[in-house]
Parts: sequence; structure tokens; C-alpha cells
Amino acid sequence: MLEIHRASLKRNRVDGYGEVRVTLLYNPATLHQWSMGPINSSNVNEMWWFLQCILPALKLYLIGVKALLYQLFNNPLALPVLPAQNGKVAIVTGGARGMGYETVRHLTRLGMHVIIASNHDNEGLTAVKRICEERNDAQVEFEHLDLASLRSVRQFVKKFKHRGLPLHVLVNNAAVMLVPETKTEEGFEQHFGINYLGHFLLTSLLLDTLKQSGQHDSYSRIVTISSSAHHMGQLSLKEAERRHSYSPHAAYAHSKLALVLFTYRLQQELTAGGFPVTANVVDPGMVDTALYRHLCSPAQLAKKLVARLLFWTAAQGASTAIFAATAAELEGVGGCYLHNGRRARSAAASYDEALQAHLWTQSCRLAGLLPEPCRAD
Repeated sequence: MLEIHRASLKRNRVDGYGEVRVTLLYNPATLHQWSMGPINSSNVNEMWWFLQCILPALKLYLIGVKALLYQLFNNPLALPVLPAQNGKVAIVTGGARGMGYETVRHLTRLGMHVIIASNHDNEGLTAVKRICEERNDAQVEFEHLDLASLRSVRQFVKKFKHRGLPLHVLVNNAAVMLVPETKTEEGFEQHFGINYLGHFLLTSLLLDTLKQSGQHDSYSRIVTISSSAHHMGQLSLKEAERRHSYSPHAAYAHSKLALVLFTYRLQQELTAGGFPVTANVVDPGMVDTALYRHLCSPAQLAKKLVARLLFWTAAQGASTAIFAATAAELEGVGGCYLHNGRRARSAAASYDEALQAHLWTQSCRLAGLLPEPCRAD
């Protein structure tokens, strides 16, 4: 028998976002009461379900409220005049809609050749048509990429490299949020597989092209979209792709923390190797996109009530990613967590170098890569 001896809820303020942690101290030697009667298996199951499923949802919504309060009192980033990007090539995952689409639109306006990488073929082709209708000289195209399949990621990279194009900007934007418990083609939990592992493999396989395309006065750039939700993320790498009790809220947060950890470790490797490539991670804020379609009904209702007032538009949400991909102020600058155009502190756990290294090694194993894909051959 197992029972709770004491539970404490502690909140730490981290640069405008709260980090909510629950500490549970178990005392198997004594038995207390969770409710008004003797503890039994039903009580324990209900308590376990609450801790594993309901509590992560409450924590995630609390972080969302704090993000909205920030947006209530702060204007979204107004992009400055950005340098022309003529002759440069970018890949934007999830570029067929939402923030990804707005990122593609702006990069093409700056003269960049942009490849939309998405598994939504019809939307991708429609996005290309719309952008070309806006600008006759727009260089934009669509290529199929399914981040839920590591096989698809490898095929996409093989096809891209066969063309012999350079690559100056990679925007890891695609994501799923709060999806029901489902698996990727290789059997990974979807948030982990799509949001994190698919992008990990894509970035790793494209690193050689990014390194070759960058110059020491014009670095190639990797921009990865995370979320303030990473503040509640925790990683259990022994079971990274499967947990005993599924919570979509926790799974989303874990995947976004993994992206921050990966970005920091990646920048360390790039700096150590002297490569002209930078890696930064972006928190876009609370943005009104289709990403929220899996919210529960009460949360959907609440979102509709406040979205027009407090949520940022897709174009506003994309502004920091566009800034990170092109701004002269960030030339040669990597390893940053960017929110609303400014450097910010990420979750304390994201700076744990041992956790970064462990995630790196385990991710290489899961993706079928050598342990250090960044290092020079």
C-alpha cells in the first residue's frame, strides 16, 4: 500500500512565466486517509489519475493564463526593416498554414527561396498558389514531409540533397498539441515523435548542408519553435516514447522542453566545431491558430471568448521566428530562447547540461544516428 504523506505546491517566477511543480513525499510505513474513509485501491487509482491526467492540464492552463496576461499588457513584436535575403534557401516545416504560412510569406518577400515541408499536400499547394498570386516573383514550393515517419524524413532529406541546393535557414515549426494517444509510424507517442524526434532527425540530416552554406560573416540559422508550456515539461528518457498514464497536456509540454534542451546542446556542438551555423529556440506566445482544435469543450469555449482580445494573430506569432531567421542583430548569435523579439530565460531544467547530453544520446539512438551528428567528419 502507498499513501501520500504530504503534498506541496510551489510556484517559481521565471521571466514572466510561472513554473509550477508538485512535490510528493511518500511514506509507505504509515497510512493516512486521502478521503473521509480508509484508503483503498479505488482511492489510490483516482488519486493517481488526478496526478497524471488532471494536474498537468491545470498546470498547462495556468501557464496559458500567465502568457495571456503578458500579452494583455505588452504589444507583439513589430518587425524592423530586415535585410534582403536574395539567393538564400529556407525550409519551413508546417509552412502550409498558421504561423508557418506567415513565416513563409515574409521570407519570400525578403527574396528567399522557401520550401514548405508539410504532410498536408492540398494545403501546401494552395499556400504556394496564394503566395505566388501575391508576388509574381515569389520563390516558393511545396515538398511532402511527414514528421510522424522517420522514413519520410529521410526521404525528404534525400530528395532535397539530390537537388544540390544550399540551405541557409531551417525553421522547425510544425507541431501537434493535445492529440489523443496515438503512435507515429515507428511507435513513438505523437507529441514526442512529431514535435521533437522528427525535427531532431531532420535537423541532424541537414546539418552538413547548413554548415556548407554558412559563412563566418553570414551564418546559416536553425530556428525551432517551442512554447511557454515547456516550463512544466519533465523528461523520463527511459520511457521517452511511452508513459504508463497518458496525459496529452504533459506530453505536449515534454516535447517542447525536449526542443529547448536539444537547441542548447546543438549550439554547444556547433560552437565547439567552429561551424558557421546558429541554433535558437522561439516562444511565439499564445497565437490564434488551428493548433488548439483538440482542446476540451470548456477550454474551446473559453478560447473563443478571449482569442480575439488577447491571442496574437498568426502573423504576430510568427514575427519572432522571422526575426530569428533574418535579423542582423542575431548574426552569429545562437543558443538563445527568444520571446517577443527578446532573449528570455527558459525553464531551469533546460539548462541542465547532463540532461541535454542524455537526451542527445538517447535521441540519436531512437533516430538511428551516430551519437554526435554535429561533429566534423
